[in-house]
Amino acid sequence: MFFGPEVAVIQLSRDLGDLVRTEPELKMNGTPNGTEFEGIKVHNFSEKILEQVVHFHVMKLSGGFFLWVGSAPVLSNLAVSMNSRFDSMPLSSLVLGDPSDTAANSLSQRLAKRTKKQVFVSFSLPMSDSSLSLLVEDRIKKELELHPEHF
Repeated sequence: MFFGPEVAVIQLSRDLGDLVRTEPELKMNGTPNGTEFEGIKVHNFSEKILEQVVHFHVMKLSGGFFLWVGSAPVLSNLAVSMNSRFDSMPLSSLVLGDPSDTAANSLSQRLAKRTKKQVFVSFSLPMSDSSLSLLVEDRIKKELELHPEHF
C-alpha cells in the first residue's frame, strides 16, 4: 500500500517528536565504509506569530540542512538551493509542490546564500498574509544567530 508524502511526514514528525521530547538533541552518527561522519541532528522550535503557532523543524545534515516550517504536519512543497561558483545567487529547484508558490524556493535561496550550505526547505504555511512570511523568516534568522550549531 502506498501513502503520499503527507502521511510519511506525519509519521516522521510523530517519530521524531517522540524522540526529541525525550532527547533534546537527537544525534545519529555512524561509520560508513570505516569513515567517521557527523550524522543528522534534529532541532525543533515553535513561536506564536500573528496569532498563529508556527513550528520549525531543522535537520542538520552533512554540508547542509533541511528546514520544515508549518502549522500542521504536512509536506506541501520542497525546494532545494545551493551556492554556485558561476552565479552570486544560489541555484534553486522546486522538488515537490505547486510551482506557482515560490515561498519555499525563495526562502531556500536566501538561507543558502546566508549559510553557504545546501538547503532543503518545506514552507507549509498559508500565504494569506505576506507579513507572516517576513516574520517567519525573521524568526529563522534569529534562531540562526542564537543557535548556529543546529544549522
